[in-house]
Amino acid sequence: MAQYFSHIETPFGMAAAAVDEDGAVLEFTFLNGEMATHLAHKDRAEHAPNRLRHVTTQVHDFFERKRTDFTLVLRPQGTPFQQKVWQALCDIPFGETWSYQQIAKAVGDIKATQAVGGANNKNPIALIIPCHRVIGKSGALTGYGGGLPLKQKLLDFETPLLF
Repeated sequence: MAQYFSHIETPFGMAAAAVDEDGAVLEFTFLNGEMATHLAHKDRAEHAPNRLRHVTTQVHDFFERKRTDFTLVLRPQGTPFQQKVWQALCDIPFGETWSYQQIAKAVGDIKATQAVGGANNKNPIALIIPCHRVIGKSGALTGYGGGLPLKQKLLDFETPLLF
């Protein structure tokens, strides 16, 4: 199956995304030296910005506060458990955080907190599958593939301003 990629400018630096021939998103990563791209480079996919226009538009709309969620078709590759976790992450509303324990409960196994953390770490579609919204039970920021400073910036961006 053909794969395509493009770079996308964001307020938090350059990102890369990859889609399949149907336009379904396979990968989204920030290119900040913390996250690894597996598909979004010339050795694995064809550089084709026009094929990712729908992704670029929605990412820009998100950062321009024109949308709070994404309506893209997603096709992340992972185990059935990872798929369940990633689907649960998509249920976390914009501006909210859930703990790993809450995600474990949402996927039906309250004891799977560590496994949820592992699946969260393997999320290939950062931001769009909002793994940055997952925090420790105590409210502390814990791991993020893009680094904790980026996680904090994303959470701050989503936090409503109070006047």
